Amino acid sequence: MVKEGFPFVGFALFIAIVFAFFQIWIGVAIFVFITLFMAYFFRNPHRNIPTEPNIIVSPADGRVTRVEENENGKFISIFLSPLDVHVNRSPIAGKITKVDYIHGKKMPATSNNASLVNERNSLLIEGEKLKVTVTQIAGIVARRIVCWNKAGDFLERGQLFGLIKFSSRTDLQMPANVDVLVKIDDKVKGGETIIARIND
Repeated sequence: MVKEGFPFVGFALFIAIVFAFFQIWIGVAIFVFITLFMAYFFRNPHRNIPTEPNIIVSPADGRVTRVEENENGKFISIFLSPLDVHVNRSPIAGKITKVDYIHGKKMPATSNNASLVNERNSLLIEGEKLKVTVTQIAGIVARRIVCWNKAGDFLERGQLFGLIKFSSRTDLQMPANVDVLVKIDDKVKGGETIIARIND
């Protein structure tokens, strides 16, 4: 579990103990359930990061909701439900050259407009062969975007760099010289699912 989950788990467990002291068992049951859910939500499972060259891995767990071509190249959007793992991972090995946080709205993360109007945090990562932009986007029930790294830091492929608390989405902008390997409605795992390959 990532450290950001400790306050949520601790608070829910404390309330459960208070209810137990007063023998209010329905309250105990509810807050034990909340404690377990919080521990589950903030989980950080081990991932087997692929090592083959010229690949791009998913920056998040969830369901692919958009696969598009635009003026900047290839674009993929991943929706994270409250049941998905919410940590974010670097899709390539490279240096973070820019971090851009925008304090926007909290529209539903399933909306395509969320990429343009919601609270979001973008990382431009420059690898050996390409640059990608990963954007963490808060959803309607998200409370905070967390990013542990800053411009100048180097990330390995699949390395953790942050998380989004509760329902959210993660966008990935790639250059045109990649072949996208996923389609809409595919389920992906952060750091593990190969979602694109560099086309030399």
